Amino acid sequence: MFDAILIEKDDAGYRANLQQLQEAQLPEGDVTVRVHYSTLNYKDALAITGKGPVVRKFPMVPGIDLAGTVEHSNNAAYKAGDQVLLNGWGVGENHWGGLAQKARLNGDWLIPLPAGFTAAQAMAIGTAGYTAMLCVMALERQGVTPGNGEVLVTGANGGVGSFAIALLSGLGYQVVASTGRPQESDYLKALGASDIIDRASLSEPGKPMVKERWAGVIDSVGSHTLANACAATRYGGAVAACGLAQGMDFPASVAPFILRGITLAGIDSVMRPRQDRIDAWNRLDRDLDRQLLERITQTVALKDIIPMARQLLAGQVRGRLVVAMDV
Repeated sequence: MFDAILIEKDDAGYRANLQQLQEAQLPEGDVTVRVHYSTLNYKDALAITGKGPVVRKFPMVPGIDLAGTVEHSNNAAYKAGDQVLLNGWGVGENHWGGLAQKARLNGDWLIPLPAGFTAAQAMAIGTAGYTAMLCVMALERQGVTPGNGEVLVTGANGGVGSFAIALLSGLGYQVVASTGRPQESDYLKALGASDIIDRASLSEPGKPMVKERWAGVIDSVGSHTLANACAATRYGGAVAACGLAQGMDFPASVAPFILRGITLAGIDSVMRPRQDRIDAWNRLDRDLDRQLLERITQTVALKDIIPMARQLLAGQVRGRLVVAMDV
């Protein structure tokens, strides 16, 4: 038997509960992992609360991240005892995920745990940090360098935003953080933000183009925020868009793209090819200051996840929530 968060939907309604399950209940897969740590992401919170159409099959164990030890493998790439991690691939949506003490998975979805990280550190980073690194790499590919000027990070207090600030600052960029929680300014500056702006300055309908300011943008918010960020991006600049906390709409104009030649790069972390994942994690191993993980992260027990999901959606959680399975 093992503990898991199980989401069910039937005539009695939609509900998530901590339950004990049997290993025979695990879905099909060629690798069984003893999960040591997982995370609580925005998408997981939507799944647990039913506030968004994340779960595609029921019953479902949520959790888009996990790190643990292989217990059994029919995949040639892994053997019992190997340390592995997983981000995305529809886990927690279409296939049972990481918010459980055990998971059975397609081994092709796994990558080896980088030697420079413990399982707890890898989950402190999780999909949020991995996505932030993909965004940074996208800006680099478009030629955005520290000498080009300020880089805007929206949703700065969230997981992606926190890591984006830390990574960009560590690489020498001048980072401006957009947040709706000005009381968190000290936290954001400790991560490396040089300036803080109120998200209200970006979240309302704006003009197609405004005065140029941003050399680059990492946006996890979408909607008017993304449109306004594009409108103020400097000639030849780039915007990496990876989230939709404000909405899926994009009420923008083509003007910044045509008249200023800016690039909008969509960042998908879920179905990213294996080599891209390995490259991003290698960059995290190289570029991320481990001491910052303590500022970004709090560790919680699996039994506390359901109320924490509601707090996360209410904007009451800073940074990353790491879930320890054996606490």
